[in-house]
Amino acid sequence: QVQLVESGGGLVQAGGSLRLSCAASGRTFSNYAMGWFRQAPGKEREFVAGISWSSNPTAYADSVKGRFTISRDNAKNTVYLQMNNLKPESAAVYYCAAKNTAGVPTTLKMYDYWGQGTQVAVPS
Repeated sequence: QVQLVESGGGLVQAGGSLRLSCAASGRTFSNYAMGWFRQAPGKEREFVAGISWSSNPTAYADSVKGRFTISRDNAKNTVYLQMNNLKPESAAVYYCAAKNTAGVPTTLKMYDYWGQGTQVAVPS
């Protein structure tokens, strides 16, 4: 089992920045690809960004390319999502996910472990 705990969410004005963190425990973190997903009210959960166990490659949804950056610190068992130039449509609950695999899974069903989520609010 892998336990994931997200943090760093909050309320930020449009154009601002936030850094989300996801702390992992339970298994060898460096064996896992990690992903960030988000779910806005009334919408399906969607892929935001992913990172392989070695930090290369990474993958991003088109909607966040150039604004969001995913990274990881295997020594700290933590994955991060730096979000810059936030937009009102960025508001959602953000979830991190883990999969014991090579590469970078980009679909929800490919991940085995999920955190409880952290709320990001961006008022318009």
